[in-house]
Amino acid sequence: MSNFLVSARKYRPVNFEDVVGQETITTTLKNAISNNKLAQALLFTGPRGVGKTSCARIVAREINNFEINDDNSYNIFELDAASNNGVEGIRNLIDQTRIPPQTGKYKVYIIDEVHMLSSGAFNAFLKTLEEPPPHCIFILATTEKHKIIPTILSRCQIYNFKRITIDSIVNHLKNICKIEEIQYNDDALKQIASKCDGAMRDALQLFDKVVGINKKITSEMVVENLNSVDFDKFLEIVNLINKKDIPNLINATNSILDQGISGDLFLSGLSSFYRDILVCKNNLSQKLLNYDEAKIKVLYDLSSEKSYDFLIEYIKILNDAEINFQKSINQRLLVELSVLKVSSLDFDNKKKKFNYKLIPVSSFHSQIFNSNQSKVKIKNESKPIADINISDYETSTLSLKSIEKDKDLADETIELENEFNEEKIITIEDVLELWGEYSNIQEEKGRYNIASILRISIPKYENNNIIYTVPNNTTSLEVEREKPQIILFLTKKLKTKVNILTEIDMKADKKIAYTNKEKYELLKKKNPLIENLKKEFRLSI
Repeated sequence: MSNFLVSARKYRPVNFEDVVGQETITTTLKNAISNNKLAQALLFTGPRGVGKTSCARIVAREINNFEINDDNSYNIFELDAASNNGVEGIRNLIDQTRIPPQTGKYKVYIIDEVHMLSSGAFNAFLKTLEEPPPHCIFILATTEKHKIIPTILSRCQIYNFKRITIDSIVNHLKNICKIEEIQYNDDALKQIASKCDGAMRDALQLFDKVVGINKKITSEMVVENLNSVDFDKFLEIVNLINKKDIPNLINATNSILDQGISGDLFLSGLSSFYRDILVCKNNLSQKLLNYDEAKIKVLYDLSSEKSYDFLIEYIKILNDAEINFQKSINQRLLVELSVLKVSSLDFDNKKKKFNYKLIPVSSFHSQIFNSNQSKVKIKNESKPIADINISDYETSTLSLKSIEKDKDLADETIELENEFNEEKIITIEDVLELWGEYSNIQEEKGRYNIASILRISIPKYENNNIIYTVPNNTTSLEVEREKPQIILFLTKKLKTKVNILTEIDMKADKKIAYTNKEKYELLKKKNPLIENLKKEFRLSI
């Protein structure tokens, strides 16, 4: 029989310095032991494979000053709550706690997966856990803290273990590679680390699977052994989606599935790839990516082609498909349909919502379609049967109520024309004052959206035309809807006819104050005396 020992056991931490990614917890435990202030009931909670049981064993050795190779069978007891979850098992444990240790100072009971205990077992354990014998220490470990009853939690000192970061896992794998004399590249180790969801044990198992007997790790080996899709494949899929190249997109998707990649893993990987593109749109969030500079540059170029709204909608479509994957009878069709939905997504500015736009046949003119009987190539010289201008057939979204309201406004404006003073000189100050007054009126009515839109920029006045600049089409539509009411208000006040023209300036980037500090800075720019008021009354923000 082989003497091979898996890396998860071979490189299990034997002291606090060996524990990876839990520096805060190990420092606290080390100080508590050295100062003789360790609680008698501890609860270690967190995801799988992050060092809960390893830390429990280290604590048991440290408080008894045992060496690593000592036989601690009379002092350290490891119990599995999944197989001893009844009241009888807890009663037997309580009976054992009455016997003092034969060697060392403490008897340590490590109860793994403690959330599996029954309600009766928890209640039987309460009194002993609250007032254990002076020679006993209980260390409870669980991955599901929410399943433990509150009365148990209140009697324990809780340590929350976190997921290990990708960088920490990669550094630990590099150290193992140096010890084992294994050749590696950084990208391959990052792929292993990103696959294990922050669990060191899972990372070491994947590491053993890839290494085998080759003593070498490459990105290609990781992709092949871990049944995953590499960066270049996802990049190919995304480029085909952007081009709306449906035939090649379907072929590329099916070629990945034919390699044995599970459909839900493909959907999850593609949504994660779009998440990385989304993250890459902002320099502050790029630090969340675990790629080299060349790949980040590729993601940045892709992010500039799509807006936030599109990327978020892509991720939502793929995430919904992943959730419904197990319920689907035809799972391959679900994957194909999902990438087709992403490729055909379009945004309707007028209705302010996403829809799926039929991709015209003309976009496939250069594609070859296969059939059982023959291969047909669509020629570029083919012409449509008729030229149809879609804009001629737009659907009106006006209601009878809105039509009647607009008619009333028009009639009222006509009645005011008899009172116009053609010789009156209108200044920009008059316009700005009334524009601000109208915004305040709308805010008092609770129409905060239109009030904030009317404060985005400062209107200009030229030849009886008020020119208002907005940053995008959506805001322009809101101003157009409000235009009749604004014109009526200004006409009443100014006693002359005015018109409102909107301009769209995509480069306009108005900083909006969200936090109290930002609002204070904005007010200070408008009135510097606010700073004196703050100092005089010793106010805080």
